[in-house]
Amino acid sequence: MPLIKRKHSTIKAYIHDWLEPDDGAINFFSGLIITLVLASMTSLALETEVLRPDTTMDTSALPVLRAVNVTVVWLFAIEFALRFWSEGENPLHKGVAGRIRFLLQPITIADLLAFLPELVALQFFPDATGAWFPALRALRLFRLFKLARYVPAFAIVGAAVKRAWPPLVASLCVAGAQLYIAAMMLYFIEGDTKPQAFGSITRAMWWAVVTLTTVGYGDVYPETVWGRVAAGLVALAGVGIVAMPTGILASAFAEEFRERHEREQAAKKARQVRTD
Repeated sequence: MPLIKRKHSTIKAYIHDWLEPDDGAINFFSGLIITLVLASMTSLALETEVLRPDTTMDTSALPVLRAVNVTVVWLFAIEFALRFWSEGENPLHKGVAGRIRFLLQPITIADLLAFLPELVALQFFPDATGAWFPALRALRLFRLFKLARYVPAFAIVGAAVKRAWPPLVASLCVAGAQLYIAAMMLYFIEGDTKPQAFGSITRAMWWAVVTLTTVGYGDVYPETVWGRVAAGLVALAGVGIVAMPTGILASAFAEEFRERHEREQAAKKARQVRTD
């Protein structure tokens, strides 16, 4: 697959086409970014193990893992700088106002959080240690949002969730009402019998969450007859809590895939007509 599919008059236009291919396909650059994200997540997981005092891993691997992270941070910084510079080719982001609009996008904020805090720490506090350093490692999770930019499957997920958002909110409201009613029922029935677990609605809420989501840890359970009857009804209602959002999302995914397939087929027919 060629890296650049169109001819441009400026280097900035070439770089923008490189960073944002029109067809949304994975090119060499996007594949490199995806590889860096996966390498970063792998190094983070291994680093948390090496830092343990009881680890069985060779602690000499820690400098290598940190070097991998430093490399990823700098490459992400270079990528963001090129993206910010070339974004003027996008009509929506031309000029100062357009650049500010670009910086305020959620995906752009996630890109900044993926590298900027650690880059500042590396540049200005290279020898510093403290309780806030684990928080810097946690910010690496924002690098996963880069996959939403470069992996087409994530775009389908986002579009499906956006499509299903109103019914999902409705189902969440129903689920919240069910949780509260279930907790209140067991509070009135079992509150005096097991006050540690059901002595208040807030205490009973944990049991309601575990039961309605069909997890069933078994750490908290009713003991009276009426409590068990109520628990059975709540458990049956829990099937709906899981089924409603599942069905809504499945329908949204099916609609999104169907519409994308129809658009692809229409684009193919249009190209065939032009070539004929």
